[in-house]
Amino acid sequence: MTGHVAAIYRHPVKGFTPERLEHVDLAPGVGVPCDRIFAVENGPSGYDPAAPAFLPKTKFTVLMNMARVAAARTRYDDASGLLHAEAAGAPAFSGSLKTDAGRAAFAAWLTDLLGADEIRGPLNVVEAAGDFRFTDHPKGEVSIVNLASVRDLSQKMGVDIDPLRFRANLYVEGWPAWVENDWTGQALMTGFARASVFKPIVRCAATHVDPTTAARDLDVVKALFDNYGHMHCGIYVHVTSGGRVSVGDAATAPTREEPAKEPAWA
Repeated sequence: MTGHVAAIYRHPVKGFTPERLEHVDLAPGVGVPCDRIFAVENGPSGYDPAAPAFLPKTKFTVLMNMARVAAARTRYDDASGLLHAEAAGAPAFSGSLKTDAGRAAFAAWLTDLLGADEIRGPLNVVEAAGDFRFTDHPKGEVSIVNLASVRDLSQKMGVDIDPLRFRANLYVEGWPAWVENDWTGQALMTGFARASVFKPIVRCAATHVDPTTAARDLDVVKALFDNYGHMHCGIYVHVTSGGRVSVGDAATAPTREEPAKEPAWA
C-alpha cells in the first residue's frame, strides 16, 4: 500500500502561517528544519532557553484560543532571520527574529492586531534552543496527515475542509481513509527517510478555525467524535533513518507480516 507525498510544510512561528516546501531533509531525533522554532508567549510561559522543555500550547498565541492569529500572513527567511507579516487593515511588518529589537517589534505588531481582549499578558517572541521545537506534543517530531481521511470527514460533515486546518508537516495521498490510526509502533518510509509511527494526533479547537478567513466556523473535534468515536486526524512519526523527502515521493505504509505457516508435511 503505497501513497505519495502530496505536500510538505513548515511552520516557522508556532500557530502562524504554514510555508510550503518542495523538499525537506529529515534526520533522527529532529523535526522538520525551521519548523516551530519560534513561538509568541501570551504572558510569561516559563520557557527557559538555557533548559528548554515542553510547554502546553495554551501558553502561546495559537489558533486553539486565538482565532485572529490566522488573520496574520507570515513568511520567514531562515537565511537572514527576517520575518515578514501582513494583515488586512494593518501596516506590513518586516523585522529580524534573530534580534531583540526585531522580536519586540513583532510582538508590538501582534499586540495591535490581536487586541486586548485576546491577550492575557505581554506578548514576547521566544526562540527554540538547539534541536528543541515548540511542538504540540513533547514527542511530536514530524506530523503526517492522510488526505483521504480529511476527505472522508468532509463528506461526513457536508463541507469542504481545508487540510491546512490540521497544520501537518507532510500530507499524503493514496492511503485508504483512517488506516493510519492503527499504525502505532510500525515502520514506514516517506521519500528516502524511514520513520516509526509514534501515535495518532488528538485534535483540538485549533481545527475549528478557517486558515484563510480566521473565522471559527466548524466544530471539527465534535464531528470526529460523533462520526468515528475518536478525535484523531493524522499521526506523529519519529525519524529513524534520515533522508530527503520531496513532493511526489513514495509514502510506503507499514505492512503486517503474516505468521509463518507449518509445512504440510510437518
